[in-house]
Amino acid sequence: MEAAITAMYQRLHEKLRTTVPDAEIRIKARLAAEINRLKQERNAVILGHNYMEPALYHSIPDFQGDSLELCREAAKTDRDIIVFCGVRFMAETAKILNPERTVLLPSLEAGCSLAGSITAADVRALKMRYPGVPVVSYVNTYADVKAESTICCTSGNAAAVVESLGTDTVIFLPDEFLARNVARETGRHIIFPSAMSPAPAETELDVQMIGWRGRCEVHERFTTQDIANVRAQFPDAVILAHPECSPEVTAASDFSGSTGAMIRYVEQTKAPRYLLLTECAMGDNIAAANPDKEMLRLCSVRCPHMNQITLEDTLESLQHNRHIIDLPADIIERAAAAVERMIAVG
Repeated sequence: MEAAITAMYQRLHEKLRTTVPDAEIRIKARLAAEINRLKQERNAVILGHNYMEPALYHSIPDFQGDSLELCREAAKTDRDIIVFCGVRFMAETAKILNPERTVLLPSLEAGCSLAGSITAADVRALKMRYPGVPVVSYVNTYADVKAESTICCTSGNAAAVVESLGTDTVIFLPDEFLARNVARETGRHIIFPSAMSPAPAETELDVQMIGWRGRCEVHERFTTQDIANVRAQFPDAVILAHPECSPEVTAASDFSGSTGAMIRYVEQTKAPRYLLLTECAMGDNIAAANPDKEMLRLCSVRCPHMNQITLEDTLESLQHNRHIIDLPADIIERAAAAVERMIAVG
């Protein structure tokens, strides 16, 4: 075991020595080595989202990625246990794709402001108001919302999913900014109807996209003034923005894409320096993986939900089977159809 701890310390020290204190790396290395031992003993797979804190991200996940990439890995796994180092809607998605397997979420505090912005009842009301219109739900939603949806999407394939339906009108939920960005990309007119209005107004009859006013509490904080300030000080910096940022922010950036797409962009860019407009832990993770490239460390926006997942909680999750994600069979069956359609689109 000591050899495994030493090897893990060396691995983390190599990647994180400029961002994490050495004493913390030593503590994290011991935790990570024990998690990896238990992972093998319990035939578990660990999925780590790109927003996980660096010591966790670079130590225990068998697979790292954005929502779509991790959905694909969850669908393919043959392990008995899936430990999802992400937030609750992600663990629910893994359970939807693996109803017979045990899915663990290390902290029940790992929710999501965006997923919490809409309910299944809200979706049913929209479907009654716009009968026959297909519903595209962002993967950042809870299982009961997915169950009311025609198909799910991620930030990386949202436009492709909308186009795949081949319909004149779609309902797109729940992220307001992602919906606006997709509407712009696909050339659609979008509206955000009032929940209090009982029926569509005359001006809504030719609408091509119906949105919802949910937002990510991290990405809504970035502004065009932030970009202007960075460009004034660092005119040669490449600025990358997540599609959950406002359309004004994505338009002012040099690139907009999913977390996975941003990682690939940084790996390939020849720019002298870059800045990410997304959750800060991801910036730390990319910087650790690309030490030859200069990242501007100007980010101060952390996701309070993603930060609930720690190495300590992950260890306890494997030790005590904590916390098991359980969903009603009918919700799993209906939601699985929407998730599997999303994966098929790619």
